[in-house]
Amino acid sequence: MRIVNPLNYPLAILIAGISLFLGVKVIKLSNFIMLPSSIVIAIIGSTFLASNNQSNHSKIDLDNKTLEAELSQAKKEAELLLNKAENLRLEAKKLLHDSWQMELLTAVEYSCDRTLELPQKIEDLSNKLSGGDSLLSVEELTEKLKEIKKKQKSADGVALQKLQQIELSLIRNITLAKEGQSAREAQVFSLTNLITESAGILQQLQNKLRTADLTNSQELNDLQALSQELVILQENAYLL
Repeated sequence: MRIVNPLNYPLAILIAGISLFLGVKVIKLSNFIMLPSSIVIAIIGSTFLASNNQSNHSKIDLDNKTLEAELSQAKKEAELLLNKAENLRLEAKKLLHDSWQMELLTAVEYSCDRTLELPQKIEDLSNKLSGGDSLLSVEELTEKLKEIKKKQKSADGVALQKLQQIELSLIRNITLAKEGQSAREAQVFSLTNLITESAGILQQLQNKLRTADLTNSQELNDLQALSQELVILQENAYLL
C-alpha cells in the first residue's frame, strides 16, 4: 500500500479537519498534539481510499463467471510476461553492444516496451466489457418469455395480440443478448490466445538470442523478424 497525496482525497481531509476541531475545541488537547495527529489521519485516510478505489477499479465484473475467470488468468499471465520482457531487455543489452547490433537491440527493446503495455490493454478490455447491466440478460428475458406464454393461454382478442407482440419482441431481444455475449466471449478468448502466442514468441526470441551467432547477419535478421512479430501481436490487442 503506497502513500498518496491527501489533498487529492477531500473526504480524508474533511475527517482530519473534524478530528483536529474536536481534539482542540472539545477535548481541549494541545495543538502540538492534534496537528501531527490530524496529518497522520489525513495520510492514513487518503491511502485507504486510494487502495479501495484501486481495488474496485481492478475488480472484473462481466456478469459471466467464465469470462471473469479467463480475464483474471490473462492478467496473471500478462504480469509474468512483464518479468520475462524485462529479463530479455537486460539480456539483450549485455549481448548486443557492437555498432552493427544496435538495430537489433532497438528492435528487441521496442518489442519489450510493447509487451509492457499488455496489462493496461487487458484493463481497458475489462472496462469495455464490464457493465453487464447495460446488456440484456438472457436469463431474465427467458423468464419473462415464459410468463408471457403462460398469460397467452388465458387471453384472447386484443390482449392476446398484444401478448404475442411482446413475445416476438422478447425473442428478438434474447437473440440480441446472445449475440452480445458471444461477441464478449470471442474478444476474451482472442486476448488469451494473443497472450499465449506472445509468451511463445518471447521465449523463442530469448532462446535464439542466447544461442545465435551474433556476428552472422542472417541470424541477426531472424532475431529482428521475431521482434517484429511480437510487436505486431501486441498491436493486434488494440483491435480487440
